Amino acid sequence: MRFDIITVLPGLLQSPFAHSILQRAQTKGKAEIVVHNLREYAHNKQKSVDDYPYGGGSGMVMQIEPFAKCIEKLKSERDYDEIIFMTPDGVTLTQTIANELSSKGNIMVLCGHYKGIDQRIRDIYVTRELSVGDYVLSGGELPAAIVVDAVVRLIPGVLNDETSALSDSFQGELLDAPVYSRPADWNGHKVPAILLSGDQAKIENWRHDEALKRTQERRPDLLE
Repeated sequence: MRFDIITVLPGLLQSPFAHSILQRAQTKGKAEIVVHNLREYAHNKQKSVDDYPYGGGSGMVMQIEPFAKCIEKLKSERDYDEIIFMTPDGVTLTQTIANELSSKGNIMVLCGHYKGIDQRIRDIYVTRELSVGDYVLSGGELPAAIVVDAVVRLIPGVLNDETSALSDSFQGELLDAPVYSRPADWNGHKVPAILLSGDQAKIENWRHDEALKRTQERRPDLLE
């Protein structure tokens, strides 16, 4: 699976993709993550990619030409299953969407900045618009990293335990049950006895009940 990410701040994405699961995924050859500097496609000496908005108003708008040049170059090299634009007014990313995207081959992600990007880029090229929540960040780089992380960890062979991704919160429309590790008794705070029983059927029933309880308390909307 390949991700091509277009941004004016490529350095902001170096760390998220160079550690932990995303690093291992790339080392194993399960995922390829390539970051492209949008300024390399600017048409002026200053390498600027933004300008004042038509109609007036505050802020600067990312221009159509640099994005179009970069997108067209990448599309000439391979086919893309999705071209995603990260934006606060997009569809909120869910586990279901992450699952769907994990079956794709090539995905391009556009990171906005400043006031936003020229609407024509969204109209002509973008196939899906995603948000990571009802709030505004300085740019689309961190949301892009979230999408890549959520998707890549689902690719078979990326995680050491093949079943761990399937038991994550939201996979079964429920939040995850509480988890515990050693020691079994820490300063009088004990692990639930059922988890020490060795009875796997009872343990799974307990986990389901606890997951349902937690979901009812914290995210009842998931049960509607």
